[in-house]
Amino acid sequence: MPGEYPLEELASLPSFYHPTPSPSGDAVAAYYDGTGRNELYLLDPEDREMTRVSDGDVPRNARYPFRWSADGDRLYFHRDAGGDEQNDILAIDREGAVEPVVENDSQCLVTDVGPDDSLLFVSDAGQQLNLYAHDPATGETTQLTEYRLPVRTGRYGPDGDRIAYTANETDDLDNQDVYVAAADGSDPRRLPIGESGAEATVADWHPDGDRLLVGDNATDKPRVGIYDLAADEARWLTASEHVESPVAVLPDGSGVLATRTRECMIVPVVYDLADGSAREFAVPEGVASFPGYGDAFLSGTEVLVTQTTPTDRSTLLAYDVETDQTRTLLAPEYGDLDPDGFVDASYHAIESHDGLEIEALVYDSGRRPSPAVVKVHGGPPAQDRQQFDLYAQFLATRGYTVLEVNYRGSIGRGREFKNAINGDWGGAEQGDIAAGVQWLAETEWIDEDRIAVFGGSYGGYSAYMQLLQYPELYAAGIAWIGMTDLGALYEESMPHFKTALERYLGDPEDNAELYRERSPVTHAENLAAPLCIIHGVNDSRVPIEQARLFRDRLEELGYEAGADFELNELGAEGHGSTDIDQKIRAFGLLADFLDRRVPVGRAETAD
Repeated sequence: MPGEYPLEELASLPSFYHPTPSPSGDAVAAYYDGTGRNELYLLDPEDREMTRVSDGDVPRNARYPFRWSADGDRLYFHRDAGGDEQNDILAIDREGAVEPVVENDSQCLVTDVGPDDSLLFVSDAGQQLNLYAHDPATGETTQLTEYRLPVRTGRYGPDGDRIAYTANETDDLDNQDVYVAAADGSDPRRLPIGESGAEATVADWHPDGDRLLVGDNATDKPRVGIYDLAADEARWLTASEHVESPVAVLPDGSGVLATRTRECMIVPVVYDLADGSAREFAVPEGVASFPGYGDAFLSGTEVLVTQTTPTDRSTLLAYDVETDQTRTLLAPEYGDLDPDGFVDASYHAIESHDGLEIEALVYDSGRRPSPAVVKVHGGPPAQDRQQFDLYAQFLATRGYTVLEVNYRGSIGRGREFKNAINGDWGGAEQGDIAAGVQWLAETEWIDEDRIAVFGGSYGGYSAYMQLLQYPELYAAGIAWIGMTDLGALYEESMPHFKTALERYLGDPEDNAELYRERSPVTHAENLAAPLCIIHGVNDSRVPIEQARLFRDRLEELGYEAGADFELNELGAEGHGSTDIDQKIRAFGLLADFLDRRVPVGRAETAD
């Protein structure tokens, strides 16, 4: 049976984020919090020496990545105010000098840097997310697109004279198309990829400028292909049994990188464009991923890969796609903690309430009988995977068996499964979670009277709904940054989040009753177990008012603060955080609440 790790030591284990090689490959930039605060570092890929560049200039929360300038002399990063995600774009050079680049009162996210150092970014400065270009030489910013629905990505062509991006001009909110236009946004051309209602994506340009690395889910399972702009057609590489996502084209254009998902694991794949053959990377089973934006190449053959398993923290590797040889650039750090004490995750395919097969991961604490925590992922389009999960390990090493359920609406299974939640948010997928809990409770070693539910964002919403819809299953619940009043949330949301809510629940005026019926605040009188509410005061995705509305409703119904529920408002935090101080505070709240409400107690050790 694993031993309990000291709370602060576990939360303080140093982590790296968004490793990105410079254009020449002489350095790898990464966010790293070894000092106790997130800072920007440069890693020498040969001697593995790390040099700190920033000094409190970058955000404490490492949510958003950064991009190198075309010449590799500086990096563009995102900074907001206390986690409110209204990001400005700033530049920092290798000596640590910082200057503002794009500043406004909106959300700005860099998607690419052109050969002339022009920045391509999306922003909701014009209400909806659209593409903008910024010329650092002149300081001029130009809006390139003006779509009613959000534009979420953009890539410059090899010569910087064209852009490729995704947008949707249809009334089908499930639809997403790929467009190619001039660099100034003129003459946009929609590529006939997939079918209406499917989601097409663009990952990279081929070095010849005549082809694009694309993906779509027209045949249900996401697939990877090469689109020929002259022939106006795609050549699909993915076999029908696989679930794959495009990543990048090899520097010499001979192949492409992709990721393949199976049984909540991810393995990198390289395709040879000459014959279409695929080869999986020779890495341990778990989750192996590439840096975002496709900027992953140290050289013509070496690519950065982050590798992790349920019991192994992230390792940064340099992987040679020709020889399958690896070099470790950054090894995981464990401080004084024994890494052998972490709990492995087992994979299960279980039957839900209506016969649908859903996937689940179980971290067995080893206690007999064992209390349990159902940890629900956010999204909804996300996935619990066989990777190191700090919160799952925090709970499991304290004696709680942890269940993670990939309910309908999750990614990793295909279009039909992901879209099954559309029009039914708060319905059948909540039944999937409950079915997972019932399946776990039926095992002989789980104490069915000591099961709690915990989740963040959509997982926080699920924690509320589980307690209110299935009160007989739970002894307690923790709702972290969760939604409680969907109608009020719509009114407060950024434009692109309004679009997401419409996708799941329809128009808020036409479907007002559905918004009301699927809101936890509507069913607050069903609360029958202690509830811990945790919410950041600077949250722009799920504003703090969502927590306060639920608190107010509970008090109207006669529930007593401190006895029946607890509201913890976290200052200087938005929609979650990677910051170590924030993690320590969150761990402390979780541990204190669970120790009081669902104590581990004395138990025998499993054989």
